Amino acid sequence: MAMAAATEQYVLLPAQGLRAKGRGTTPGAQEFLMSVGSADRKGAVSLESGSIRIKVVDSISPDGAKLLELTPDAALAIRAQQPGLRLVPVVYYTPAVAPPMQIEEHHVASAGAGTVSLTVKSKDKSPVAGAFVVAFTNFAARAGAQGVTDANGQVQLALSGAGTKLDRVYVYPVTPHWSLLKKKVTVTSSMVMTMAPLDLGYTDGLRHFYGNPDLAAGAGVTVAVVDTGVAAHPDLVIAGGANTVPGEDPNDYGDNGQHHGTHVAGIIAARGQAPTGLRGVAPGVTLRAYRVFGQGSGSATSFAIAKAIDLAVTDKCDLINMSLGGGQPDPVLTAAVEDVRAKGSLCVIAAGNGDRAPVSFPATDGMAIAVSALGRKGTFPASSAEADDIAAPYGTDKADFIASFSNVGPEIDLTGPGVGIMSTFPNGYAEISGTSMACPAVTGAAARVLAASGVLKTKRDATRSAGIVTALLASAHSLGFQAQFEGHGLPEPQ
Repeated sequence: MAMAAATEQYVLLPAQGLRAKGRGTTPGAQEFLMSVGSADRKGAVSLESGSIRIKVVDSISPDGAKLLELTPDAALAIRAQQPGLRLVPVVYYTPAVAPPMQIEEHHVASAGAGTVSLTVKSKDKSPVAGAFVVAFTNFAARAGAQGVTDANGQVQLALSGAGTKLDRVYVYPVTPHWSLLKKKVTVTSSMVMTMAPLDLGYTDGLRHFYGNPDLAAGAGVTVAVVDTGVAAHPDLVIAGGANTVPGEDPNDYGDNGQHHGTHVAGIIAARGQAPTGLRGVAPGVTLRAYRVFGQGSGSATSFAIAKAIDLAVTDKCDLINMSLGGGQPDPVLTAAVEDVRAKGSLCVIAAGNGDRAPVSFPATDGMAIAVSALGRKGTFPASSAEADDIAAPYGTDKADFIASFSNVGPEIDLTGPGVGIMSTFPNGYAEISGTSMACPAVTGAAARVLAASGVLKTKRDATRSAGIVTALLASAHSLGFQAQFEGHGLPEPQ
């Protein structure tokens, strides 16, 4: 008995954009799209279209893009029968956080090599649980051992024992502490690493460049955070949102367990005040959360992201923050970003963290604003892992630098602070680095620029979005880097 062919997920698109109406899709193609769309009102169902069996998983609108499950043969048949539509495979994207140092898989020390216990404590001697510890015996080869601390702040590392020489030890916390980097460490029988807790009154990179603005800063501007969801937090006010992950509760736009979106949201619009809270760049904005990452998932589909973008525009969001990327360029997000510009809004997108690799998609899209990550010496402890992010070129002020992890290239439009940024986190605060952090800093600055201009009072169309871009880029000033690193520079609201 022949086995049924495996199905794969595809996105069915109109000829242009995410919706067919008035966009040049032929009547026959639009009718087919509508007929497929009518099936998903009862949920994911199967139907016959000629000899093609289609499972509709989700839909953006009756005349809009559809998420389908098909066999590759069925996909070929649809392309042949409906040349006026586009059918493309789903693409996956991840948060644009600078990755921690890790041991390369083939250089992990064997369990038989011996075990060393390392304890991680805070300055008050309390244990730091859940911290990721990486001990390099050979940093250049990325060889050594790694693990996560338990409730007592202890981790067992597969190392040879006391006297072992370590090139470097990194500690990455999930609690409100700065990361830690130690060089030239000799293993002892009772190793202890002490971490510095976050001081919410400390001037990190975000506060250095943007200060602690008035709570009304950015008022009148609506900002969408398309991300892993946003947790309830005393420093955040979420006006609403949606979950676009198929099969999950559309109203559950809270944190998915990855915490990324909560940190991003705080950079834009946290309303706290040191020493007990934190302030974002534009605390006066109307903030909306759109969760595109499934529960516990570190990746999001092109369809879920596109649907969230479409909803954000429908909800009259002026700016759409996308601290994600890394997938292959695909027509789905290109269509979504194109629609945003046609409807008077703007996507601000992280450039990615590939150690000066080319800018990642979708930040490469010409209709988006691509953001690189800026750092500044003295805005994070010298003993933190952020010290690794310092690299040439340096700005006119030699304390400024473009982070070593930041992607760069001719697509860069602006730069923003993204090294050692403190922000909101579920149940507290955390510091994280990445173009993921630089992106919302620029989004917050953009909101303040727009709030002070008259451009948002115009009709929601392509002219409006062009005006948003013009006002934003005009607000930027060069920090002395080449264009491939900073684009127009750092946006500065008046």
